[in-house]
Parts: sequence; C-alpha cells; structure tokens
Amino acid sequence: MPIQHVETDYLIIGSGAVGMAFADTLLNETNANIIIIDRHHKPGGHWNDAYSFVTLHQPSSFYGVSSRELCNGTVDEVGLNKGLAELATGDQVMAYYDQVMKQTFLPSGRVQYFPMCEYDYDSENADDGVATFKSILSDKEYQVKVNKKIVDGTYFKTSVPSTHTPSFTVADGVQFEPLNNLPNINTLRDGYVVIGGGKTGIDAVLWLLENQIEPDDITWIVSRDGWLLDRKNAQPSREFFNDTMGAQAAQAEAIGEAENMDDLFNRLEQAGVLMRIDPDVKPQMFHGATVSKDELEQLRRVKNIVRKGRVTSLDVDKIAFGNSGEDSIATTANTMHVDCSARAVPVSDIYRVFKGNKIIVQTVRSYQPVFSAAFIAHIEASYDDEKTKNEICGVVPLPNHDTDWLMGIMAQMRNQQRWAKEPEIRDWLINNRLDGFTRLVQPSSEMTPEQGATLMRIKSAMPRAAANMPKLVGETMQIMAARHAKA
Repeated sequence: MPIQHVETDYLIIGSGAVGMAFADTLLNETNANIIIIDRHHKPGGHWNDAYSFVTLHQPSSFYGVSSRELCNGTVDEVGLNKGLAELATGDQVMAYYDQVMKQTFLPSGRVQYFPMCEYDYDSENADDGVATFKSILSDKEYQVKVNKKIVDGTYFKTSVPSTHTPSFTVADGVQFEPLNNLPNINTLRDGYVVIGGGKTGIDAVLWLLENQIEPDDITWIVSRDGWLLDRKNAQPSREFFNDTMGAQAAQAEAIGEAENMDDLFNRLEQAGVLMRIDPDVKPQMFHGATVSKDELEQLRRVKNIVRKGRVTSLDVDKIAFGNSGEDSIATTANTMHVDCSARAVPVSDIYRVFKGNKIIVQTVRSYQPVFSAAFIAHIEASYDDEKTKNEICGVVPLPNHDTDWLMGIMAQMRNQQRWAKEPEIRDWLINNRLDGFTRLVQPSSEMTPEQGATLMRIKSAMPRAAANMPKLVGETMQIMAARHAKA
C-alpha cells in the first residue's frame, strides 16, 4: 500500500495523560492543527493497561487536562481516603480521556487522532520536519509533514505490571501474576507474596487487607524502603490551607536549619512532610508516592517484610535473592506471588525540553507530569526564543533515591524563581486548574490571620533555605557518588 501523506502543525506522540494535557493547551491557546498518535486503541496511555482497582494517589481536582474538570469537587466520606478530596478510579480516568477526545478535541476540527499506530523514531528528520508512523493492525503507513514541532509525550515510559517483564526468573509451577489479576483469584492460597515496595506494591497490600486477607498471610518483599508523602498536604482547597502551605513552610524551615542530610530527613519527618512505614528502617528510596495516614496505619499491620534486596529467582519452594541465590526465603506451590516490581517511571536521562523542531515533555514541577505538560505547551504558545523557553522550563529530575528529594526541591525552587520574573506566567498559573495551589496563596478576603502567618513562615524561611542548600547538595553528591561506587 502506498504511503499516505498528511500535514500538521504539531505531531504529538502519545495520547496518555501528558500528550492529552499538552494538546489541550495548544488547542485552547493557539490556532494550530494537531495530529495525535498512540499505540493504544483509546486515549489514556498506561491507564489502558492499569489494574481494575487503581486510583489516582493525588486529588482528582488537578489531574487531566486544563479545560475540563475530572472530579466533582467532592470529599470522600468513607474508606482510607476519608475526609480528603476524591481520587478518581482508573475507569473514571479512561472515560474522562475518551470524552475529552470525542467531545472536545475531534469536534474542534483541528485534531486528528490515529490510535493503534506506532511512531517510527528512525524516520524522524529534524531538518525538514518529516516523520513517519505506521498502523499496528494493517500495512498502512503515514508520512507527516510537521510545520512546527514534534512533541514526544512518551518520555516517562510509564511501566505497569501487566506489560512489565520481571528482571528475575520464574520457574514452572510458580503461582505468579501481576496485581491486575488479584480480583480474579477464586481459590484459597497458602499466602500472598507481594514483590515490590513502590506505590504498586502499596496498592496490592492495601487491596489484600481490604479483602479479608490477614496481615500475617502477606509477605512483602521490599528491596528499598521509601519515603512517602502525606496526601493531606496536597489538598488544593482553602479548608486544608494550613496543612498544604504549612507543609511548604516546614519544608523550607527544615532545609534552612538542617545540619546534614540525616538531620534534614529527621526534621521533615517530625514536621509531617515525609512519612515512612517502619520508623526503625531508614528509607533509601523516594518516588513521590502519596498515601493517607489511614493507609499508612494499614500498611504497618503487615509485619512480614523481607529486606534482602532484589529477587533473582522464584521457585516453587523458595525465593532467591542476590547473584549467588544463596540468600533465600521459603515459599510454597500454593502461594500467590504478586508482581509489583515494575518501576512506574523507569527513566533517568534528562534532555532540553525544546530542541529545534522537537519538544520532549518532562517534569518542570515535582511529581506533576500532567501540569508540566500543560505548562510546557503554554510556554511553546507564548514565547518564541528557544533559549528563553528552556530557561523557563528547567527540568525537575524524576526522583529515585532518597537524596533525589532535595535535588528535586532545588530544581523546582529554581523554576519558581524564574517564573516569578514573568507576570504573564503568574497569571496563567493562577487561572490554570492543573496548578492547584498558586491561586490558593493569592491575597484574598477569605484568608485568615492564621493562614497569613503560614505564608509569612514560608517567606521568612526561604532565604535561609537558599543559603543552606549548597551545603546539603554537596553532601548529597558525596552520598550519591559513594553509592555509585559501591554498586
């Protein structure tokens, strides 16, 4: 079949959360035409492959696209998120993105959508703006003349258990499933082994506990304990002002007063900025996972936590760790082993966001890829000079190690200082629902004296934090180098 030729202003690779947020801002702030391609059959990216009981782990009110609300603005009245802003389920998120595509994007007449298509990175030619993508199900091939930019919305390469290949071997006869299949289990098991200490592992453990599995019947393999964020500190409403902004103040104060990194994390924990499951185990991981205090209490019910490093093999009678496999724990043929070992965002490389006719969407604010996508699209629509755009869109590295918490805060502070020089950006942040917090701190008749005092804490702490940051970053670099040498 001959190649079909199409033309567009922007070619967006990926109709996941990032690609959709970017396209929405372009659609609303420019007159550009857009082509969106994705290998899934529906918009939503990795949500197509997610487990049935997945929910957002931050409030729905600042997720999705800028122009359309995802949530109803309600507060959960039952469950482990009780008293906090609602968390959309995976099904709700998928339905939302389908509606955005069918009710907003396509009716505009400026968006073309090509699902079940694969982008050919090898075809990309930055000089003449021509790229190719192909249908996964047929022999159709498209050559695209891109008048302005190719937007890569797949940088995060979000990995989920159902599409993840484990890094360890699994012997025949082992009961081994991704957590997607937990709701389908209908036979009694000797027990459950959850492999993975990240947010997916947390979700698996909470699901088991909520479905009458006794804590002693759960073994949780955690290669690295992680610092957790308190969801109460990420509520974008005035009702939680002192929690949200109080955490920001405590964070700045801790950075400004800390003698060293251990002291910093102790202060952050004491102030409720960070939490951990076991108070006797020092975390060495930070992925930005967010839980409620009620969820944390449930997780602490599980006492069989195995900290022997990464799994290397699963056999019907044992689970081995380490290259030699000599370190192991016992298991049985009737034990269900639940794979939660995929790292959600398995990337560490950093690129310039804007480079010629290419935009690589990355985080410009910690833990908020969707906001970042919308923001980058706004900068693309509002500024012409590439150097200026990259200065405004400094990449905030994705966290992995505990020390990455500080590196992310430093990069985010740098961005905030740069954004403060642009009144236009401030106004955009105030009016963009994905931001969540800038409007909250603007002068208002609704602000109480207590809330004003909280903002003053932030203002007075920031100079000390900035002054002490180089010392803490220097120690962080030493810690990272030592770990790299040991590895």
